Amino acid sequence: MNARTLALLGTGSDVGKSIVTTAICRIFRRRGLSVAPFKAQNMSNNSHVTLDGGEMGRAQVVQAEACGIEPHTDMNPVLLKPNTDTGSQVVLQGRAIGNARAAEYFSDTSRIRVPAFESLARLRKNHDLVVIEGAGSCAEVNLRSRDYVNFETARAADAPVVIVADIDRGGVFAQLIGTLEVLPPADRERVVGFIINKFRGDAALFDDGIRFIEERTGLPVLGLIPMFRDIEIDPEDGMPLDTVIDPGTPPQPGRINFGCIRLPHISNFTDFNPLIRHPSVCFHYLAKPRPLRGYDLLFLPGTKNTRFDLKWLRDTGWDARIRDFAGNGGRVFGVCGGYQMLGGAVHDPDGVEGEPGSTPGLGMLEGETILGKDKTLTRARGWLAGTDTRVDGYEIHMGCTTRPDGTAPFAWLETRNREVVSESDGAVSADGRVCGSYLHGLFDAAAFRNHFLRTFDPACGVDDPEQAAGFKQRQYDLLADHFEEHLDVEFLAGCLGIR
Repeated sequence: MNARTLALLGTGSDVGKSIVTTAICRIFRRRGLSVAPFKAQNMSNNSHVTLDGGEMGRAQVVQAEACGIEPHTDMNPVLLKPNTDTGSQVVLQGRAIGNARAAEYFSDTSRIRVPAFESLARLRKNHDLVVIEGAGSCAEVNLRSRDYVNFETARAADAPVVIVADIDRGGVFAQLIGTLEVLPPADRERVVGFIINKFRGDAALFDDGIRFIEERTGLPVLGLIPMFRDIEIDPEDGMPLDTVIDPGTPPQPGRINFGCIRLPHISNFTDFNPLIRHPSVCFHYLAKPRPLRGYDLLFLPGTKNTRFDLKWLRDTGWDARIRDFAGNGGRVFGVCGGYQMLGGAVHDPDGVEGEPGSTPGLGMLEGETILGKDKTLTRARGWLAGTDTRVDGYEIHMGCTTRPDGTAPFAWLETRNREVVSESDGAVSADGRVCGSYLHGLFDAAAFRNHFLRTFDPACGVDDPEQAAGFKQRQYDLLADHFEEHLDVEFLAGCLGIR
């Protein structure tokens, strides 16, 4: 028997579809159902590696965690990873199949649509409920013939549709009524109601607004969801809206101060979320070159276009500031693309990131990188070199970095994708002040995080590993509680035939 389905489509991008989907997944999981998320196509440089070595968007990883199940690429069969202003790498069912300019990709989505719906069918065979998230606006009339992610997915799954709008950005009446107005009759008949997201203030003051929407459309507003700031859920494909870049305040005395360069093509910035929320840490994203005095360490994060961002570092003058910072006792840590930047050069003979060629690196670590067409996708475990501290993370990168013999590694790996190996990762400079690693997600594990922070402040408070491991699950429960208080869950259950 195929699973029941529910589609959450949006009036636009960033209206909160991912969060609403996460909440509803958790709500029905707590009612004893086997629930899985699905988004036919995601556009994000914030990705993750599954246990079987496939790549998928982190939004569906978050939703899978809320469902209490292991993430699988069927939950996000198509992932577009922007690497230029007009083009993206295309990842299909966990594997990169090439690069495409937007005009080329959207001219014919048929070869992508079929495997995407095959993934949906597999999920429906293995679960009781599949919660479908749309992409962007579900009412882009000029893209309708090529849009398989919104109503076409809902039709394929015979799913009732709830339209999500964002009242915080204004124009919610136009968002909802306008969206409904331009839908073809068959799609409009599939819509069962609305969720108005990100409300601020006294809900009673919007009662007349709800009446207007319901009278004008003949459909119910199922929830007016208040804005929240005390629940921490990883964002989908961009930094949280309250992220401060280039803050006016300097590093804070008495805390561990980290800076992170906000690269133009930054990826997997969620690597640093566990540090950002740590009470001992002051964490600043930095885009404009500024004095780095007072920072204990500077991160170079992952990037989807290493050579472009290396050029940006030089054009802005960041390169000299980074080298001066390390030369005056500061510490620098490069992750993935940031690690590649720290070496002597990045070579791209096949034009993986753009025009073929080579770009000099920052020259702060021994070794050079050659980008290749094959992508490394692994879940890896091992030990921090020279210690008994465990490391646990995942690799997503194009290319291989070679180091001269005798260069100290960052970590020794014992498993990759659950296969036993004996390999090294990353590199550390001779003075120990500059290091790089290909491993994303390092700071998620309390043991490594504690060790890392205590190298800056031995008196730093220690996170309890068991408590830290349960942090995300507590956040999903808080999110579900918040939505259940303000959402007509029984109406949704009735639409789905769930009692």
